[in-house]
Amino acid sequence: MANYKTFTMELAGKTLSVDVGRVGKQANGCVLMHYNDTTVLCTATESAAPRDGIDFFPLSVEYSEKFYAIGKFPGGFNKREGKPSENAILTSRVIDRPMRPLFPKDMRNDVTLECMVMSVDTNCRPELVGMIGASIATTISDIPFDGPCATTQVGLVNGEVIINPSQEQWDKGDLQLTVASTEDRIMMIEAGANEVPEADMIDYIYRADAVNKELIAFINQIRAEVGKEKQPYVSCAVPEEMFEAMKKIVTPEEMEQAVFTDDKETRENNIAAVTEKLKEAFAENEEYLGLLGDAVYQYQKKTVRKMILKDHKRPDGRELTQIRPLYAEVDLIPRVHGSAMFHRGQTQIVDVCTLAPLSEAQRVEGMDPFVTEKRYVHHYNFPAYSVGETKVSRGPGRREIGHGALAEKALMPVLPSVEEFPYAIRCVSETMESNGSTSMASTCASCMALMAAGVPIKAQVAGISCGLVTGETDEDFVLLTDIQGLEDFFGDMDFKVTGTHKGITAIQMDIKIHGLTRAIVEGAIARCKDAREFIMNGVMKDAIAEPRKELSAYAPKIDMIMIDPEKIGDVVGKSGKTINEIIKRTGVQIDIEDDGRVSICGVDPKGMADAKKMIEIITTDFEEGQVLEGVVVSIKEFGAFLEFAPGKEAMVHISKIANHRIDHVEDVLTLGDRVKAVCLGKDRMGRISFSIKDVKNR
Repeated sequence: MANYKTFTMELAGKTLSVDVGRVGKQANGCVLMHYNDTTVLCTATESAAPRDGIDFFPLSVEYSEKFYAIGKFPGGFNKREGKPSENAILTSRVIDRPMRPLFPKDMRNDVTLECMVMSVDTNCRPELVGMIGASIATTISDIPFDGPCATTQVGLVNGEVIINPSQEQWDKGDLQLTVASTEDRIMMIEAGANEVPEADMIDYIYRADAVNKELIAFINQIRAEVGKEKQPYVSCAVPEEMFEAMKKIVTPEEMEQAVFTDDKETRENNIAAVTEKLKEAFAENEEYLGLLGDAVYQYQKKTVRKMILKDHKRPDGRELTQIRPLYAEVDLIPRVHGSAMFHRGQTQIVDVCTLAPLSEAQRVEGMDPFVTEKRYVHHYNFPAYSVGETKVSRGPGRREIGHGALAEKALMPVLPSVEEFPYAIRCVSETMESNGSTSMASTCASCMALMAAGVPIKAQVAGISCGLVTGETDEDFVLLTDIQGLEDFFGDMDFKVTGTHKGITAIQMDIKIHGLTRAIVEGAIARCKDAREFIMNGVMKDAIAEPRKELSAYAPKIDMIMIDPEKIGDVVGKSGKTINEIIKRTGVQIDIEDDGRVSICGVDPKGMADAKKMIEIITTDFEEGQVLEGVVVSIKEFGAFLEFAPGKEAMVHISKIANHRIDHVEDVLTLGDRVKAVCLGKDRMGRISFSIKDVKNR
């Protein structure tokens, strides 16, 4: 069993070790990764034969979190890990993005990359270990792969740049940057940032790239010693002779006329007509008919890329830096707390903002011990009708979850603190129409919906996507501002950047080629800055320039007070009796945190004021001279008991009820009477006493 090899290196002050041949020997590639005490099993497997009937490379990435890794039982009844968490889904996407372009595009064998978290040391994030391990497992396998690629994360805490930060530094810092790269190119950038300036972001990206070069040298060492020879695969590329035959039936000029229009539906109808013409011409050729769908796609792609790269001509006739027509408005949905619509070309998002008490914050159960709930949640929906298709909704997929998380990350830095705005916040982006970069439209619409709801965000946030078409050399490329769907499908990059006037709040980069040069990275970031400034200064500012000062009449109102944590039990009462009585009388919702923070939520200002007053009475000691209004709840021979708040009572002696002598309390008071009484301080027995008759003298 000891017949395995371990490779180690020091990475950012911690020990990274890779066990090869220790477990998982039947996978094409398998490594047991250790980064200090964080342990992740990473495997790469491939099917023996291509999958029939598909025109894409079938890569699947699964990042799974095992709760034994943090010494916990899974939540819920079943006590078995269920569907992947949102974090697991997002991590799978980040592993997929830099690796997918490095597999042969014409391969149709199924490939599955699996990363299983087995142990978590909070100083070493398991997500990073999975990203590195997936690349190593694939690199040493016999699966065709033009790697390796490596991944590094960068944090920023109190102005200090930290390579591969701990979980706590990652959560609390001003930067969450993940960069994947090959030996000479950037493959993937994912970032959340607290308004980081563009120049600083570029610097951080290339600091990570420098570390990646060290990692790649380490991976190449492992490959040299234990790597398998890459096996051949069956190419499913469209034969060149088929393209030549197609050009005789549909000339390049005809294809240009078909694809170059600013209307998506017109273009699709044109391509359908082209496809039908080719289908009729190839009616006797079964091989060509089987490849026709992919062949037409490739023909379109070559046509669009040639026109953009050589003639700088975009399918809809725009200039390279030109943004599609913009439109924005707020308040289009009645009775919700805040709503906005953002329209860019044929991409249209309606966003609705909902406010709720902090108790409605989303609970999070995962590997991160420092994040147990989310106060701000952004959800993104992409129904089939938005692209003119018919498909039953099966709930959000990985794409929807990823787009929602990107918009959420984009807006987090500008949200007010809990102390400034004690609400849980949910934004939902509904895609009404889609033709490219709905996630960036969601960011713009969500920003406006938040302002319309009266959320005092610190700055406007907008987002835009930059595309790319490359030629034969590093210097031969064209950047495209605000790419539409066709330019995304046929181009080489989808570089999304969100930010304020001050700096970047989020980045997500997808590419289809073997990496980006520094000139492309810097150019794309600069293009996105110019575009988002244009959007914020234009339609967004015209629709709503700043957050509203008042909340919607339909939004709950929240008042927050602090009490002595030692008094929490007094407010709650035995078995919750006191707090439930306050809620019953006032109609509010009350949430109490362990630090003594009390949120009072309701729609009736009087009920909220009454609840606040009751809590203040319950949690403060009676003081001499204090005048309070109470209800007579008990009458005795010697006096009456007044309740000033649920669970907070005091006695008025019979001699202190009226200015004249009375023989019976009932002569003046009855149960349920509301009266004012003044605190007289402590009597000879040390008991607090009140007087009704002395109120006017105080």
